[in-house]
Amino acid sequence: MARLVLKFGGTSVADIDRIRNVARHVKREVDAGHEVAVVVSAMSGKTNELVAWTRAAAAMHDAREYDTVVASGEQVTSGLLAICLQEMGIDARSWQGWQIPIRTDNAHGAARIESIEANVLIERFGIGQVAVVAGFQGIGPDNRIATLGRGGSDTSAVAIAAAIGADRCDIYTDVDGVYTTDPRIEPKARRLDRVSFEEMLEMASLGAKVLQVRSVEMAMVHNVKVFVRSSFDAPESIPSGPNAVPPGTLICDEEDIVEKQVVTGIAYTRDEAQISLRRVPDKPGVSAAIFGPLAAEHINVDMIVQSVSEDGSRTDMTFTLPDGDIDKALKVLAANRERIGYEAMQSDKGMVKVSVIGIGMRSHAGVAATAFAALAAKGINIRAITTSEIKFSVLIDSEYAELAVRTLHGVYGLDKG
Repeated sequence: MARLVLKFGGTSVADIDRIRNVARHVKREVDAGHEVAVVVSAMSGKTNELVAWTRAAAAMHDAREYDTVVASGEQVTSGLLAICLQEMGIDARSWQGWQIPIRTDNAHGAARIESIEANVLIERFGIGQVAVVAGFQGIGPDNRIATLGRGGSDTSAVAIAAAIGADRCDIYTDVDGVYTTDPRIEPKARRLDRVSFEEMLEMASLGAKVLQVRSVEMAMVHNVKVFVRSSFDAPESIPSGPNAVPPGTLICDEEDIVEKQVVTGIAYTRDEAQISLRRVPDKPGVSAAIFGPLAAEHINVDMIVQSVSEDGSRTDMTFTLPDGDIDKALKVLAANRERIGYEAMQSDKGMVKVSVIGIGMRSHAGVAATAFAALAAKGINIRAITTSEIKFSVLIDSEYAELAVRTLHGVYGLDKG
């Protein structure tokens, strides 16, 4: 017998038929003798509808009331799933975040979980009851409902798994695992059996949409094994038994992966922009003069490339940021031109960042050089490069995005079993 947390996203609970399908998945685990807690999102599209209602009511609205409204989507889903489980003869009850309670900080709309008092859930496991928990929400220090921001149900599930000492947290979604790259771009992409926390964190932050970044961070900190699997597989078709391995991808500690691949996957993000400041005085404090005002406006800067002149007196500073922030960034930099001292400013939009990720890079040389040669052979110009211990990223023009992903996927042999 194991203790499991099962999390189902919006597409998995989009209507009553799908909620009944979710209930069959839960019943399969209960019938196997496991202790089960379920975390649910709102029905697909419901959160967007609720957000739109709050904005229609008042453009500048109280964040606490916003949370009251948008948290109701998960409340509906948790109640409906509990009803479906009861109809199947399973003892189940719904829980809202404040009832457990899941305690958060006071950042309404983007709260962070601070603690979970899980004793009552564990007591209910003892009598065979299934807990159906509304994801995405908790209770703040002001005793008001607080929501966790987009993708918060994944974070709720991992946090609950850590609090109850679960053996695993299963994230059911509309895909059957984590792939070596986006199968829509590269049909030869393969589903990975295991991915390390660090690799998944890089993938999530670099464009892979399977898991939300905060949930991976929490899983890594608390060493919660996360299993990504599809909710659209028929429950009765999934193999059972102590040694059965259902289809999906296990996110786990690096030590749990016996055979470490040099490269695990290729991720990409579109809509990247680039700003270049030309002939900036090369002196102490110039970087702070550039990036301090941008940070004050909550503009996230990513790749930074600096080129110093031959005499060392001037430098060109180039960096990337999301397309949506470029107009604001240009205004901020123009307002600080005298302080920065640049002679010219150039910008481009609509670029793509392609990233190569793998824990095996730590012990293998020449991984990046292989990519650069492969891209050059395809006539793809690299505008900027950034590296870390287990990944590197290149910035390229958007028209080469799919070619670059397919090229890198093939050059590292990710299309081979």
